[in-house]
Formats: sequence, structure tokens, C-alpha cells
Amino acid sequence: MNYCSNCGALVKFQEVEGDDRMRHYCKSCDTIHYQNPNIVTGCLPTWEDKVLLCKRAIPPRIGYWNVPGGYLENGETVEEGAIREVWEEAEAKVVDLKLLTLFSISRINQIYMHFLAPLEKLDYKAGQESLEVALFTEKEIPWEEIAFTSSIFTLQAYFLNRKKKIHQLYSSNYLAFEEIRKNGGLK
Repeated sequence: MNYCSNCGALVKFQEVEGDDRMRHYCKSCDTIHYQNPNIVTGCLPTWEDKVLLCKRAIPPRIGYWNVPGGYLENGETVEEGAIREVWEEAEAKVVDLKLLTLFSISRINQIYMHFLAPLEKLDYKAGQESLEVALFTEKEIPWEEIAFTSSIFTLQAYFLNRKKKIHQLYSSNYLAFEEIRKNGGLK
């Protein structure tokens, strides 16, 4: 950040009195420009013993499969954002959302909140952000073609819950989950 969004003056990245970290600060209008993590919301749609995944048509990771998701927009709840993302990517409607995973990637300032929800009906097709949309059983999932670690975490959490016949919320972060993956994934 070079210029203050409040007054247009130059900002400096500096220590701010009473704070414990460096901030963008405008001396001209005394504004501290806080930068906070982005929330990524998504939903894993289900139908019987299958999950709905979307093959990405946009960067990053074009051509890889993913849990429908994206950045939360201002003015919407995380649930509304998850429902919107399922519609944008799979032109599908989901009902009865339940939070399944919370996943942090601190190096890129992102927090993922993935929900689980059944499809309202078996009616879906690739939206503008998807090349293809398909239902997969656990054995059919192309694990080597999953776009993001957050989606792998969500898929593993869902299938672990399914095996245990429970609904449990799972929370992790990128570094911790990479260690878990080295040891065979969630158990």
C-alpha cells in the first residue's frame, strides 16, 4: 500500500503506538490501515454416497478438481457465500448447510470455511468457473488432481465422518495438515 485510501497521502509501513506489529499508517490523517485475512467459503455438496466436485476453468489450478468455493463477499454470511459459490460453479442448489472444516493458510492470509450440504435435487451443470462437474464416490475421487490442500482436508473430513457415522467439525492449518498427509491423512 502506497497511498491512504482515506485522504490520498503517502503511507508508511511502521510500528504504531499501542500495537504489536507493523502497520500501514497515514500520518496525514492519522489512519491505521489494517489488513486482515480473507475468508474463503465453500460447500461440499452430497448426493447419497457421492460428493459433487468441480473442475476449475479459472486460475489458479485450471483443470484440477475442487470443492466449490471462493472469497466471501461483503454483505453476505458465510452460508450465503457457500450457497452462491455452489451455484456459480455447479449451477446446483444445496440445503441444510453444516460447517465441516475450518482451515487456515497463514502464509497467504486465508481462512477457509467449508460446509457440507445435500443437493436439493440431482440437477447440476458446469457454471462459468468450471470446465466440468461430476459426482464421485470416495473410491472414484481423483486425489492426485485435487486443486487445493483445503479441498483434500474437507474431503478427508467428510469421508471420515461418514465412516464413523457422525458429524464432527474439523480444524487445521496448512503446515499441520501437510504433516498429517505424510502420515496417511485424517484417521
